[in-house]
Amino acid sequence: MSVDIVDLREFYHSPLGAVAEQAIGMALSSLWARLPDERLVGLGYAVPYLNRFRSDTERTFAFMPAGQGAVNWPVGELSATALVFDEELPLPDSSVDRVLMVHSLEFAENPRESLKEVWRVLAPGGRLVVVVPNRRGVWARMEHTPFGSGRPYSRSQLTALMREANFTPGASAEALFFPPSKVRALLKLRHVFERAGRRFWPVFSGVLVLEAQKRLYQGLPVAARASRRVFVPVLAPQGVPTTRTR
Repeated sequence: MSVDIVDLREFYHSPLGAVAEQAIGMALSSLWARLPDERLVGLGYAVPYLNRFRSDTERTFAFMPAGQGAVNWPVGELSATALVFDEELPLPDSSVDRVLMVHSLEFAENPRESLKEVWRVLAPGGRLVVVVPNRRGVWARMEHTPFGSGRPYSRSQLTALMREANFTPGASAEALFFPPSKVRALLKLRHVFERAGRRFWPVFSGVLVLEAQKRLYQGLPVAARASRRVFVPVLAPQGVPTTRTR
């Protein structure tokens, strides 16, 4: 079950969430420096990280799962947010260049189907980056952060899942070596923990960051399936009148 959008937003507005965003953002920057004129989709709750790449891309979308909820993004501009089902993305085949999944795969009802849907919308040679809680890390065991919910992964599990969905795993990074504490004195030492963790105990990071490329030489079985998803109107259940009486 997904974490609620209110909880995610409150976490990233907290001091602990802000430093977590910085640490994960540095790991993402080591994999994706710039994305000039490319189409980027953030799936899950990726908005804290999309601003890092948005200025270079042709366009950037924030897709948020229906079970989680959605918020408007970017703030103060025309919305680039959509409420979606991760197994039925509202995009044509091969229509985007990059996909960033944050707070997404660990909450997916069927992770393989979700990744196959990402495979479908990615262009040939397109790349996917997944950020998931590390099964061996402390963050996956603490429920006061979003990384303590959902299904954590080990590196071997994540790599195997990518290959099953016809992705070729590539570069990887780690982040969140400092403890998920709200004590400000510990948060000030986060840079020390991050440097030491990457060098001495990388297997115990809080999150795994893995890049994978769409693989083309092996076909995917296609099975017709009816959609089980139904959107229910909330604000205007009776519809909006469109005719005028003279």
